[in-house]
Amino acid sequence: MKQLTTITDPTYVRPERFSSLDRFFLRYIRDERDLPFVYLTVKISLTLIPLGVLLYMPFVQGWVWWMIALAYAYFNNFMFKGPFGLMLHCTSHRVLFKKEYSILNQYLPWVIAPFFGHSPETYYTHHVGMHHAENNLKDDESSTMPFQRDSLRDFGVYFGTFLFTGIYHLAAYFFRKKRKRLLYRSVRGEMLFIFFCIGMSFLNFPATLWVFIIPFFLYRLIAMMGNWAQHSFIDPLDPGNDYKNSITCINTKYNLKCWNDGYHISHHERQTMHWTEHPAYFVQTREKYVLNEAIVFEGIHFLHVFFWLMRRRYDLLAKHFVDIGGKFINDESVIEFLKSRTKKIPFQSEISMDFA
Repeated sequence: MKQLTTITDPTYVRPERFSSLDRFFLRYIRDERDLPFVYLTVKISLTLIPLGVLLYMPFVQGWVWWMIALAYAYFNNFMFKGPFGLMLHCTSHRVLFKKEYSILNQYLPWVIAPFFGHSPETYYTHHVGMHHAENNLKDDESSTMPFQRDSLRDFGVYFGTFLFTGIYHLAAYFFRKKRKRLLYRSVRGEMLFIFFCIGMSFLNFPATLWVFIIPFFLYRLIAMMGNWAQHSFIDPLDPGNDYKNSITCINTKYNLKCWNDGYHISHHERQTMHWTEHPAYFVQTREKYVLNEAIVFEGIHFLHVFFWLMRRRYDLLAKHFVDIGGKFINDESVIEFLKSRTKKIPFQSEISMDFA
C-alpha cells in the first residue's frame, strides 16, 4: 500500500522556440501539444511500413527475408505498438489535423493502422461510438460486468466472444441504436480489411501473415486485456460511476510512452480532455477519488493489473495500491476491498448511472 506522492507523469511544457520543422507541422495540426504525434507518425512511415513492403518483394528471400521480418516484428510490437495504439486513441477523441486538411486525418486509421492489426475505423466506432456511450454497462458489447474478473477462464470466454463475434455484436448494437453511419463505417472497415488480407495472401501469404494477420490477432488480444484491466474493479451498487468502474495508474513509465493512458477514470469522465492535462486534473479532483473510493495504482500499468489478476496476486496489487483517503489499515484490508470489486455483476443489478 502506498501514499499519494508527487505526480511525475508527463504534462505540457511549451518550448521557448519551435524548430523550423515544428513550425511547418504546426500549420496543419489543431493543437501544438500534439506535435509528438506527428513525429511518431513520420517515424512509423519511414521504418515500419517500408519493412512491411520489403517482405512482399520477390527479390527478398531466405535469411534476408527473416531478418527483415524480425526487424518488422521488433518495431511493430516493442517500439511502436503501444505509442501508436494510444495515439490512435487520442486522435479518435480529438481530431489531429485542422479542418482544411481533414483528409490527413484518414492516414492513421486507413494507412498505418492496418499494419498494427487495426481494421480501418473499427477502433473509433467501437471505442468512441459504443464503449464510451455505454460506459461498460449492459449495452456495452465489451462490458466486463458479467464476468469474474480474476478468472482466466472467464477472460477466455470474453476474448473469444469478441474475437469471433465482435463485429457482429458491434453492428447489431448500432442497428438497435439506429446509428446507421457508424454501422456502415464499422462493417466497411472490417470487411475491407478481411478482403484485403485475403487478396494479399494470394500475392504473398507469408508476408501477409507476418505483416497484417498476426498483428490483427495480437492487437485484439492486447486490446481486450487492456479493457479488462481498466474495468476489472467495479462497485456493484454503482457500476455506472466512472470512479467506481475504472481505475487509474499513475507515476509509471507506461504513461510516458503511451500518452498518459493510465488515467482511465478521468478519461471516462472527460473523454475529450487532452492527454497532457490528466495529471493536473487528477490532483485538482483528488477529493472525488476519495469520495468515491476510486482505485489508483502507482508504478504499474494495465498489463500488470491484468496478469496479476489472472494469477490472483492481490498481494502485488495491494503493494501498488494508493490509499488516497487514508481509509485502509494494511495490505490485507486493501486485498479484501479489491476482491469485492472483481466479482460477477449480473446486468439486472445495475442501480445507478450517475457520476459523482
